[in-house]
Amino acid sequence: MGSARDLGLLVLRLGIGGAVFAHGAQKLFGWFGGAGPEATAASMESKGFEPGDRNALLSGVSETLGGAMIAAGLGTGPAAAAVSSSMAVASTTHVDNGYFNSKGGFELPAAYAISATAIAMTGPGKLSLDHVTRNVFNRKWMRRVAYLVTFGLAAYVISERQATLDSRSMDRARS
Repeated sequence: MGSARDLGLLVLRLGIGGAVFAHGAQKLFGWFGGAGPEATAASMESKGFEPGDRNALLSGVSETLGGAMIAAGLGTGPAAAAVSSSMAVASTTHVDNGYFNSKGGFELPAAYAISATAIAMTGPGKLSLDHVTRNVFNRKWMRRVAYLVTFGLAAYVISERQATLDSRSMDRARS
């Protein structure tokens, strides 16, 4: 058995990873009372993420696979990068509602992003598949590259969404 630190990291990974996995599975499969892929795609498209099906798939895979990998402690750094980036994008859809989740704010996706980043920074601990595999999928360079790539993609998605929303706003103004 590991130390109290390792046990704490396991609990954190299982809680955050499991919750994010469930959110992704709602999108991809309709599990846990989720909308499923078609309704998720329509919702994403209505929020300015075009095409909705591609964006629903990307966010669903990032959350499902990233959450499962965080929970297992496998490829923890890259998995955390995928989750953090996906949650950064999700936060942008809630920012107009303020901070608190009770009002539809960005509190929950921000908390997931911060938690995933903290897990990436501390590492998964000894009670993880990364420890068992001697971190073959969790090297420092992998974490750095993953954060650069996924946050670059997140910035692109956010920019494209804003362009779509601006275009829709201009179209409504002309009507």
